Amino acid sequence: MSQDNTINNNEKSSASTAYVPPKVWTNDAENGGKFASINRPTAGARYEKELPLGDAPLQLYSLNTPNGVKVNMLLEELAELGVSGAKYDAYQIDISKGEQFGSGFVTINPNSKIPALVDYSSDAAGEPIAIFESGAILIYLAEKFGKFIPLSPGKARADCLSWVMWQMGSAPFLGGGFGHFYAYAPEPLEYPINRYTMETKRQLDVLDTHLKDNKYMGGNDETDYNIADMIIWSWYGQLVLGKLYEAAEFLQVDDYTHVKRWAESIAARPAVKRAVDLVLKPID
Repeated sequence: MSQDNTINNNEKSSASTAYVPPKVWTNDAENGGKFASINRPTAGARYEKELPLGDAPLQLYSLNTPNGVKVNMLLEELAELGVSGAKYDAYQIDISKGEQFGSGFVTINPNSKIPALVDYSSDAAGEPIAIFESGAILIYLAEKFGKFIPLSPGKARADCLSWVMWQMGSAPFLGGGFGHFYAYAPEPLEYPINRYTMETKRQLDVLDTHLKDNKYMGGNDETDYNIADMIIWSWYGQLVLGKLYEAAEFLQVDDYTHVKRWAESIAARPAVKRAVDLVLKPID
């Protein structure tokens, strides 16, 4: 058989086995991957389970994933400053076991994603305030205590919120895109890995360009360290430090020298060291 015929036959075989989307999608096949056993196309509680409640004014229900570490960092930075009103109890929601679908957790976060936080403090209008989505939690706490966020309207506040929203919009390409197809998918697929690798490296370049002239996301003074650094570091800082997906070599993270300098300086903070290894109490 000639080489041309071999190529043509391979192309026909590939075309014949290519996935063709149906007119209407149905959830009738195992999708594989690390979290296949808990993934469903529906929302809401799957079983009854009350959440534990401690004595601190803030109750955190989370896991030490990048999204969880964001909130850990701010709470530990507030503790470092001795902000007594920011005392908290931290409970583990094991997403691999589906604990995010218990009725108590769904009540405070209908989206069933960690982290979620409930404020029981006396200044919370007489009733508990539940906050979900990590960015919302960081903004809520930073504004509540007047720390790690510029409060006055102006450039500093605009810059902080812009970078916070940049992370919230960008990280799904890193976690749900690159991380899923590189580390969690049932088999490696070239197209999605290449697609999300390119976007991840573009995002790292965005950060590297910005941090070339900035010690922190908001500027060069120690007071410029704020929730934008925390929310971005939990994903991109840990990534370039080799703590996510075992992908540091693959992504050539050493090329992003300014991001690495920034990541290392934040990793050395005592509050951050505590945050990444925060002890979370089981909910059982």
